[in-house]
Amino acid sequence: MEFFQYLCAVFKKYLIVFLISMVPLIEIRGAMPYAVGFGLPLVPSILVAILGNMLPVPFIFFFARRVLEWGKDKKVIGGFFRWCLEKGEKGGQKLEAKAGRGLYWALLLFVGIPLPGTGAWTGTLAASLLNMDFKKSVIYVMLGVVLAGAIMLAASLGVFGAIRLFN
Repeated sequence: MEFFQYLCAVFKKYLIVFLISMVPLIEIRGAMPYAVGFGLPLVPSILVAILGNMLPVPFIFFFARRVLEWGKDKKVIGGFFRWCLEKGEKGGQKLEAKAGRGLYWALLLFVGIPLPGTGAWTGTLAASLLNMDFKKSVIYVMLGVVLAGAIMLAASLGVFGAIRLFN
């Protein structure tokens, strides 16, 4: 019975890592510090966080633009949805003009550098608004998520490692 309770407790922690990594704006940037802070094994933690962060990507890619297009004529939400579409299209055109053939690498870096407002959700929405190729977009978003996970893992190990030194 003790083993079962231990297994449930570990599963619960991994489930929390998975769910944190699915939350927009928090994503893997919040999941890795949680995993490190609670002493979970690193390899399974990063795999679970990547899976959680990537799960919404196809839904965002295929449905976000449709939802924005649907809502742009609605009374209450129309202005915001139109603004999102216009901002995304203008930003996408600028990014395309600057990045040129390196657009997918720009997407990878946008997702991979853990700054506020960047990540898989935002990067996938941008790829959708730019009508980028789905398969290539998913690959580069996933590589960006792996990069963000590695950066956050290193930062988390540094922070929590320093805390352990003083205890």
